[in-house]
Amino acid sequence: MMKLYGFAATRSIRALWALNELGAEFEFVPVNILAGEHRHPEFLRINPAGKVPVLVDGDMVLTESAAIVIYLAEKYPDGGLLPADREQLAQAYRWVMFAMTELEQPLWRITRHSWLYPEEKRIPEEIPIASQEFIAMATILDNHMAGRQFIAGDTITIADCVTAYLMDWANEYHLIDEHPRLRTYLDRMYARPTAPLRIAAALANLQLKN
Repeated sequence: MMKLYGFAATRSIRALWALNELGAEFEFVPVNILAGEHRHPEFLRINPAGKVPVLVDGDMVLTESAAIVIYLAEKYPDGGLLPADREQLAQAYRWVMFAMTELEQPLWRITRHSWLYPEEKRIPEEIPIASQEFIAMATILDNHMAGRQFIAGDTITIADCVTAYLMDWANEYHLIDEHPRLRTYLDRMYARPTAPLRIAAALANLQLKN
């Protein structure tokens, strides 16, 4: 059985979403980042980068959340996460790359300089710059979503598994307040029965456990 090593409210959500959509059997192995478990030798043997998620499928170990989503979609082709139409498939890959480069990177900069870095390493001036960069790129996606339920094609694809989590992340910073299509998309995606917990709910659930 496949194992997914992950932690609440992180990019593990992407892999969980794909696994749920595909109905795949897997074991979730929690790695408590707050407790430093990602730096334990036993986990570093799995991923020397010390990051989650990590998918272990037999002898194969795969890191990077978008790569995991794509791998799972290809492993279960009948699951529908990869469009059959060649042009729609190309668009799905395009929007995965767009999410990882144009949307995720400014969100990471905001997060690092808001609270993740030690205070002496934070550069407050980075936050408004990164916010503006995100909003500019989010506007492109918002315009693309006119008349659409999903990012590429008429059903959920890898692009949605990768991007919906980012919309929730951006929503935590109120960066899509002026993007009505993205807010509607966010609510619609997380209303799916296969959706994982949203970031705020995952963090609240984690606090209750602790």
